[in-house]
Amino acid sequence: MFDRLTETLQTAFKKLRGKGLLNEKAVDEGLREIRRALLDADVNFKVAKKFTDNIRERAVGEEVMKSLTPGQQLIKIVRDELVHLLGDTAVEPNVEKGRMNQFLLLGLQGSGKTTACAKLALNYKKDGYRPLLVPLDVYRPAAIKQLEVVGSQAGVDVFKIEEGGIPLEIMRQAYQFAKDKGYSLVIYDTAGRTTVDDEMMNEVIGLRKELQFEEVFLVIDSMTGQDAVTTATKFNESVGITGCILTKLDGDARGGAALSVRDVTGVPIIFASVGEGLKQLEPFHPDRMAGRILGMGDVLTLIEKAESEIDEREALRLQQKIAQDSFNFEDFLAQLKQVQKMGPLEQIVKMIPGMGNVAKQLESVDPREFKRVEAMILSMTPAERKKPGIIDNSRRRRIAKGSGMQQQDVGRLLNQFKEAKKMMRQLAKMGGIVPKGALGKMMGRK
Repeated sequence: MFDRLTETLQTAFKKLRGKGLLNEKAVDEGLREIRRALLDADVNFKVAKKFTDNIRERAVGEEVMKSLTPGQQLIKIVRDELVHLLGDTAVEPNVEKGRMNQFLLLGLQGSGKTTACAKLALNYKKDGYRPLLVPLDVYRPAAIKQLEVVGSQAGVDVFKIEEGGIPLEIMRQAYQFAKDKGYSLVIYDTAGRTTVDDEMMNEVIGLRKELQFEEVFLVIDSMTGQDAVTTATKFNESVGITGCILTKLDGDARGGAALSVRDVTGVPIIFASVGEGLKQLEPFHPDRMAGRILGMGDVLTLIEKAESEIDEREALRLQQKIAQDSFNFEDFLAQLKQVQKMGPLEQIVKMIPGMGNVAKQLESVDPREFKRVEAMILSMTPAERKKPGIIDNSRRRRIAKGSGMQQQDVGRLLNQFKEAKKMMRQLAKMGGIVPKGALGKMMGRK
C-alpha cells in the first residue's frame, strides 16, 4: 500500500544524504518533498503540516546541523515523528483469561468488518480463548450466512438467530447464551451502511449502552482515504470507540487513512489486516509500520510469522538434512508449503531490510507458479523425489505429461532445485539456518 510513499521518501532521503552538511534551505527543500509525498498519499493536510513542522523544529537545531552525518540524523528524526504519528507504542487489547470478554465491531459496508470478526476469533482461539461470533446485521442479504461461513473457516461457533430478529434482542440472548455455555470471548458483528446515517448511529448507540464491552472496534477500509478518517471521527464522537482495525493494507491505494486516523481521532490502531486470509491479522506496532513505510523492513514481525507457522522439529530436521547434503524434493515441497502459510511472498520479502526492490520483482510472479511446481513434484515417483539425480529425459517426459507441463519446465525446476540446494549449503556453513526462536532471541526478544 505504501509503495509510492516509500519510493518518494527514499528519493528525498537520498538527496539529503548526498548533501554533506545541511543548512535550513536544504532541510526545507527535503521537507517540501516529504509533505508533497504525504499529501499525495491522501494524508490529512493538517496532519501532514504538523508532521513536517515537528521535523523542521528538531532538524534545524544543533542535533542535525552540527552532526557528522546530518542526512542520517534527519532520517532518524523522520522515523521518530512517523512512529509518534502512528501512536508511539502498540496498544494491547483489554482482554483477560478467566472471564467473559466482549468486542463490539462497527464499520461501514465493505470495510471488511465481518471477516475481521472471524480473524479476531481465530487470533484469540490460538491463545486459548473460546470465541463466539454473534450476527447483528439483520438487514443485509446473506450477512448472517457470510458470518457463518467465515466462522466455520476459523473453526469457531456462531450464535444461531431466527429470521426477522431485532439486533438489541439478539445481543441480549447471545450474552446470556455465552454466559451459560462458558464462552470467554464474544464478538458482535453489527450492521453497516454505505454511509453514516442517523438510523445506523442510533442503533449502534443503543447496542453500545446495553452491555459493558472490553473493546469497541471501528473497522476502517484503508483504501477509502480521507473518507475513512471522517467516518472514524463521526463514530468516535457519537458512539465512543476504543480502537481501530485497519483492513486492506495489502491494497494498492495510497494509505493516507493509516497515517491520519490516530492523530485526527486520538484513538489507537490496535490491529492491521494485511490480506484476505483469516490468519493475516497483525497487532499494530507503530515502530514496525514506520520501518515498512520508510523501506527499513520489519524483521520482528517476520520472526513472529515464522515462529507461528514453522514447526520447530521440522526446522531442526531440515537443518540436519542440509548439513548432510540429503535435502530432496520432498523436503522442498514441505518448505514451500510452510512459506505459503506465512502469506504472499512479496509481503514477506518486504519485511527484510533492503529487499524492497526484490519484493517488487516478486509482485510480477504469478501465484499459480507455486501450484505448477507442486504439480510437477507430485508427478514424480517417491524414488525421484528422494533422489532427483535419477531423473533422465524419459522420466522428465513422464513428469511433464503427468503435471500438464512442458518437458523444459521440468528441466527448469531441476536446475532451480540445484541452485536452491547450493544456496542452502552456503547458508548452513554461515550459520544462517537457526532453530525456531533462536533468531528472536538474537534480536533481543524474550
